[in-house]
Amino acid sequence: MNILFIGDVVGSPGRDTVKEYLPKLKEKYRPHLTIINGENAAGGKGITGQIYKNFLEWGAQAVTLGNHAWDNRDILEFIDQAKNMVRPANFPAGTPGKGLVYLKLNELEVAVINLQGRTFLPAIDCPFRKADELVEEASARTPFIFVDFHAEATSEKMAMGWYLDGRVSAVVGTHTHVQTSDNRILPGGTGFITDVGMTGPYDGILGVERDAVIKRFLTSMPVRFEVPKEGPVQLSAIMVELDRKTGKTRKIERILINSDHPFYS
Repeated sequence: MNILFIGDVVGSPGRDTVKEYLPKLKEKYRPHLTIINGENAAGGKGITGQIYKNFLEWGAQAVTLGNHAWDNRDILEFIDQAKNMVRPANFPAGTPGKGLVYLKLNELEVAVINLQGRTFLPAIDCPFRKADELVEEASARTPFIFVDFHAEATSEKMAMGWYLDGRVSAVVGTHTHVQTSDNRILPGGTGFITDVGMTGPYDGILGVERDAVIKRFLTSMPVRFEVPKEGPVQLSAIMVELDRKTGKTRKIERILINSDHPFYS
């Protein structure tokens, strides 16, 4: 089984990039399941109902979120009806939406879990204890368990990978927007990468106008971050090949498309 995961989609440049390249990626890699992290998809913060529907229409089967999940208030109008949307499961009890979804792929079923870290991010419930709870539930139904861990600290993401090694199919990190080159299969058979990277403006800084970011560093004054509407783009993704019997990772491959790394079909 092949799972394609596309990293943090940022604004309209990221959405346009997904629309352009997802058909090409599907033709090349033949994924059975495609997951998109869409927490930055609406102007760099949050997601709308229409964007969620577009991702599904373009070929995704699930959309994960993160710490910006609630930045666009439109989400409160549709998240409970969005059966293929996964927000961080360790938000406190009573938070709208769900942190675990099951997707049927013919005779197989895949569990998709979204968790959020706490280091340098809001102190919500413990992602490790919530992972224990959800993995126990999911493993009673399927050996195919995919985890998007949306976290700031490299150490926290690596800790989650090792913590869940052998218990889930893959743990992929999101949020920091820079693709890491540490994709590997851990000893217990869990595929891991610290951060998948972002999909959106290539010449910005983490997907926003670089001049504003530089000004913030120079002056320490508040600035408004905007997503560049023009310029080169990039797509960051990961392809995970799973053993159909065990659910463990057989191969994990980074995908990076930009002007310095052109796409080859």
